[in-house]
Amino acid sequence: MWNTLYRIAISIMLAGTLSCCIKNDIPFAKVPLSITGIEVEGQSGSAVISESESTVTVTLQETVNPKKVMLKTFTYTEKASSTLTAGTEIDLSQPYEVTLSLYQDYKWEIIGNQPIARRMIIDRQLGNSEFDVENHLATASIRKSADLKDIVLSDLKLGPEGALNDGVSGTPEVQWTFYRDFAQASVHVTFSDFVDETWTLRVYKSDKDVVTESADGWVNVAWLYGAGVAETECGFDIREDGSEDWTRVDQKYVTMDGGQFTARVPHLKANTTYECRAYSGDQVGDVVTFSTTETGSVPNMGFEDWHQEEKVICPWAQDGTRFWDTGNHGSTTLSEKDNITLSTEDIRPGSTGKLAAVLKSQKIVVKFAAGNLFIGEYKETKGTNGVLGFGRSFTSYPTRLKGYFKYQTALITEAIDKYASLKNQPDTCIVWVALGDWELQENPNSGEKTAVEVQTDDKGTGKYFDKNDSHIIAYGEMTCGENVNEYTPFSVELEYRATNRKPTALLIVCSASKYGDYFTGAPGATMWVDDFSLEYDYDD
Repeated sequence: MWNTLYRIAISIMLAGTLSCCIKNDIPFAKVPLSITGIEVEGQSGSAVISESESTVTVTLQETVNPKKVMLKTFTYTEKASSTLTAGTEIDLSQPYEVTLSLYQDYKWEIIGNQPIARRMIIDRQLGNSEFDVENHLATASIRKSADLKDIVLSDLKLGPEGALNDGVSGTPEVQWTFYRDFAQASVHVTFSDFVDETWTLRVYKSDKDVVTESADGWVNVAWLYGAGVAETECGFDIREDGSEDWTRVDQKYVTMDGGQFTARVPHLKANTTYECRAYSGDQVGDVVTFSTTETGSVPNMGFEDWHQEEKVICPWAQDGTRFWDTGNHGSTTLSEKDNITLSTEDIRPGSTGKLAAVLKSQKIVVKFAAGNLFIGEYKETKGTNGVLGFGRSFTSYPTRLKGYFKYQTALITEAIDKYASLKNQPDTCIVWVALGDWELQENPNSGEKTAVEVQTDDKGTGKYFDKNDSHIIAYGEMTCGENVNEYTPFSVELEYRATNRKPTALLIVCSASKYGDYFTGAPGATMWVDDFSLEYDYDD
C-alpha cells in the first residue's frame, strides 16, 4: 500500500518537473496593427494616418476644447483589441497613446493639431507679426520713419474665433508702456471654459523699411522672400552676379501676405549665381546672393532598355544601370508567363524610340498582382508578399513630370476587406511622384540603395508609402479610371511643401491598379506608358 502511494507521489512530482522543462517553441504570429480610421467632434478635414510613425494627426476647429474631445468613430486592424473605443472623451492637448494588441502590442499616438489664425496689425507695420504661443508673446515691427509713440493697433485676434480681448469682442483699447527700443502692452484673452491667457504685445521700431529675407535657388526657378510695408508696392529686383543692371521681377510672380511677400521667379539659367534685393515703395533692401543648380539624371525614361534574367523581365539594359524595377520578381515565382510588366512596340505616335512599357494587372494562382513600374528595387518575396525599396538618389528640383499613357480599365473583382466597397467599380491607374530628404538605405544582399521600404500584405497591415511622410518635400499624382484608347499626354505638377529643403531621393511609381499594393484591383486592367520627362521651370 505504502509502496503504491510512494510510486504515485514520485510520478506526480516527475510529471510536474518535466512540464516545467517543456519549452513552447511555437512563435506567435507577428501581425502589424494599425489605426485605419478616426473622426472626432469638431474635426476639420480628414485625419492623417502615418504608418511609418504610428501616429494619427487630427486637426481640430478653433473653438473645440482640446482637453475634451469626443471620439465619434475609431477603427483599427480587424481582430485586434484596443485600449480606446468610440464614444470616449479624450485629451488631445498632448499626444494620446493607444495600444493595439494581437499577439503583440503596438503603440500608436493620436495627435491633436489646432491651428489658430492669430493676427496683430499695426498701422505702418513692416512685415507680418510673429506669435510665440508657448510664451504668449506677439511681436511686430514698424517702419523706421514711424514713431513708437504713435502706435495704432488696428486689428487683434489671439484666441479662437469669438474670443474676448480684455472682455471685449474685437480690438481692445490697450495701454502701451514705452521703452528705448520697443513699446509693450498686455491683453487678457478668454474663450469658453478653456482659454484664459494673458498675452504680451510688443512693437519694435525697425531700422529699415524693407528687408530681403532669403532666396532659394532651384534649377530654372528661384523663390525670393522679403518684408516691407503692406500699403506700398513690394517686390524684388534680380540680376546675374557680375551684372551692373537690375531687372525688376514682374508683379505677376509676386504674392503678398500683409507685409510679407514672396516671388516665384521662373526662366532662370541653371548653374548660375544671381543677386536679388527686395523693395517696398522707393526703398530697397540688402542684396542677397544665391545660385541655381543643375538638372537631375533619370535613366531609361523612354523605357527603351529591357533584358531578361531567368524568368524575370527587367526594365534596364543587360549590364546597364538598375534604376527602375517592377513586381515581376514576385509574380514570376511559378512561371515566366506571369511577368506583369513588359516592353511593347506599341509606342506613342511621334516617339523617337522603339519601345514603351505595358503594365497588366492579373490574378496569379490565388493572388491579385497589379502591373507596376517604379524607381527603386524589388528586394525580395516573403511568402506571397513583396518587399520593395522605392526611390533612388536624386538632388535636383523638378517642377513636373510629363509623359504619355493610355489605359484599359475593368471592373474590380479582387479586394481585401479594407477595400471591399470598391468591388464592381472601374479600376483606376495611377502615376505618382515624390521628392524627399530620406536617408538612403543599402540592401545588404544587393548593394542597391533606396529611400522608402514597402512591405505588401494581403490583410492591408503591411508597411506602405505614406504621402504625408514628413520627409516628403514635394508630391504629385495623376489618376484615371476610364478607358483611354489612344496615347494621351499627362502632366503631374509637383506641389512643394518647402522651398529651402535639400532633396536626396526621387520616387516615381506607375500602377495599372491604384490599390494594387493592397492586392485590390481588376484583372485585365492595363496601362501603357512612354516617354517620361522631368521639367524644371514654370509656365507664365
